[in-house]
Amino acid sequence: MAACQILHPVIPCPSKEQTYRRHLSFSSSFPCMPSKKVGLKDECLDACRGAVCILRCRSRYVYKCKASQEVQPSSRELDKLVELPLFPLPLVLFPGAVLPLQIFEFRYRIMMHTLLQTDLRFGVIFTDRATGLAEVGCVGEVVKHERLVDDRFFLICKGQERFRIINVVRTKPYLVAQVEWLEDRPSDEQEDLEALASEVERYMKDVIRLSNRINKKTEKETPEDLRKNLFPTPFSFWVGSTFEGAPAEQQALLELEDTALRLKRERETLRNTLNYLTAAAAVKDVFSSNES
Repeated sequence: MAACQILHPVIPCPSKEQTYRRHLSFSSSFPCMPSKKVGLKDECLDACRGAVCILRCRSRYVYKCKASQEVQPSSRELDKLVELPLFPLPLVLFPGAVLPLQIFEFRYRIMMHTLLQTDLRFGVIFTDRATGLAEVGCVGEVVKHERLVDDRFFLICKGQERFRIINVVRTKPYLVAQVEWLEDRPSDEQEDLEALASEVERYMKDVIRLSNRINKKTEKETPEDLRKNLFPTPFSFWVGSTFEGAPAEQQALLELEDTALRLKRERETLRNTLNYLTAAAAVKDVFSSNES
């Protein structure tokens, strides 16, 4: 996937007589036009004195002065950005989750040789044919590796912090992007995160118990403590990592920057799953009674 650098029609600059063009940094997951008109913010660099003026909106659009040759982030923005090699995969990695990988493609073998000489960290980013490359991913840190005689690698990676792609630096031999780190923000409303986490844990236990019953795995006991003393935020990531087979939902959970919202969404998903399993168990019981 090539970097997306689309220039849209000229927009009058509100502060000077100069003009701007809307410039999209990267990612096929971004729309080419905002869904609604976005006003320019008061964050111009030197009030557009013939230099570059960068403004950002929620959709990560960048505005630049027509006279400039390329968009350059401010020094403050540059301090927050880091370059990270990316590994697009059809799965979602969460902080704290363990991911085994086998590296066999030539470009990613090149990446591995580079990582072994640096910090053993790369970005795992979800991708599929329908939505393309996601905007938010998770750092995978190599905690164990084995190099085979044919130059393939077996890896054990652990999810670390989340990141958002800001700009693609290069696409060959492998994808490298400038990223910013993401952390959960305090909720706008006063939420009892411990109560939410406990409710999610109860739903998970019920889902596991009923699933074992349907699949006749009664010998497998439900763990008494699923949280294992995890705080609400890491627990919410762990719950999201268990939603295997639903990568779109996992990606939505990964992108949330509010622990309460993530736990509420997981609670709703588990509640719906429990209702489905309850109905399935009832149907199975009816057929079993008829057979007897």
